[in-house]
Order: sequence, then C-alpha cells, then structure tokens
Amino acid sequence: MIPVLLVEDDKNISENLTSFLQGEGFAVTAVDGQAAAIELLTGRRFDLALVDISLAEGNGFAVCAAAKAHTDTPVIFLTASGDEYSVVTGLDMGADDYISKPFRPRELVSRMKSVLRRSSRGQAVLHIQDLTVDTERGQVTKNGREIFLSALEYRLLLVFCANQGAVLSRNRLLEEIWDVAGDYVNDNTLTVYIKRLRDKIEEDPQAPSLIRTVRGLGYRMGE
Repeated sequence: MIPVLLVEDDKNISENLTSFLQGEGFAVTAVDGQAAAIELLTGRRFDLALVDISLAEGNGFAVCAAAKAHTDTPVIFLTASGDEYSVVTGLDMGADDYISKPFRPRELVSRMKSVLRRSSRGQAVLHIQDLTVDTERGQVTKNGREIFLSALEYRLLLVFCANQGAVLSRNRLLEEIWDVAGDYVNDNTLTVYIKRLRDKIEEDPQAPSLIRTVRGLGYRMGE
C-alpha cells in the first residue's frame, strides 16, 4: 500500500475519496486542516500528498511549503475549477501537479501514479546501455558526455526509464507527459519529441536501440 496524505475539509469528499483510493492500493491518512497536516508531514513518511488549497483551518499553500521544506513528498493540489491564480501560485511553490474540482476519481489516480513515477523516490542514477540519467541532478550523459534535453524531452525519457521493458502506447505517453505548465501536447507533438529525443540519445536515430518502436502498439525501452 502506498502511503498518501489527504488534506481536505469537505467531509463527504474526504470519506468518499479515501474509500476509493484504498481500493486502488493507497493507504490514506486524511486530515481536514493545515496544522494537522503539517504535524503529520514532519513526523511521518508519505509517498504523496493530496492537498485542497482552500481549507477551513489554514490553507493548502502552507501545507505545500512545509512538505517542500522538510520532506521530499510530492504534492498534488486539489483546486476550485477555474481558479487560475491558485494554480499558478501552487506551481510556483513547487507543487508537482494539480487537478480541478470536480474531477473523476480515476483521472486523479492516473495523475497520482504519474507524479509518483516522476518523483525522485526511485533509483537516483539510472544506467541504460551507454546512457546515464541522474534524476537528483536532472543530468543526462552518454559515454560520459552531457546531453542537454528540453523539459519535455527529459520528462519523456524519465517515463521510458521508469517503465523499462514495458510497451507504452502513444495515449499512455501523452498522459504521462501532460505538462503542468500548460504547454499543449498532442499526438503530432509527441512524434516530434520522440524524434528529437532519439536524435540526442541514440547512436543511430534511424535504427534506435534505446527507444524502439513496437509496430501497432507503441514504444519500448529495454527488453
């Protein structure tokens, strides 16, 4: 079970979401205010925090600040629909993602899993053939020489690294590289980014050995 902190002051949402997430393999600890959330964050380990921005007691921004100052816990903000200021403020504070209410529970779970895969809780340094990915430093090297990737190219590479051996469909990749900064990513854009990434990391981009095409299914890194 993956430990998750839920900070939500709407009792119905909290109870229903807790029950649903537990059925999806998450061990949820729910609190309804800022002080209780910060106390838990400083005393226990959570793999992820779901934080409502508007709380009856305090606010989600303070919870996020505490999470980033004292832990490496990723934070997903639950925001009121259309509250652009809150979204921008949360992202500037270091939040890892946000989802607007009302949301579909399965969409939230998808976002949660994506953030967990992108977080640095896994292996810090990854080696794939002659490629090295240092997730703590955000650095990629090939045969000892640093490769400079754009933010989306790097995110795409991390998705492949986190799912080595698995075939990833184009829809799955689009879901994974959804950009919290608001950059528009569609199917054509994905094709461009995969080409750019291959151009930078493959010995022969025309015959890729790192990111292989699985015809009719998607792409795969590794065997």
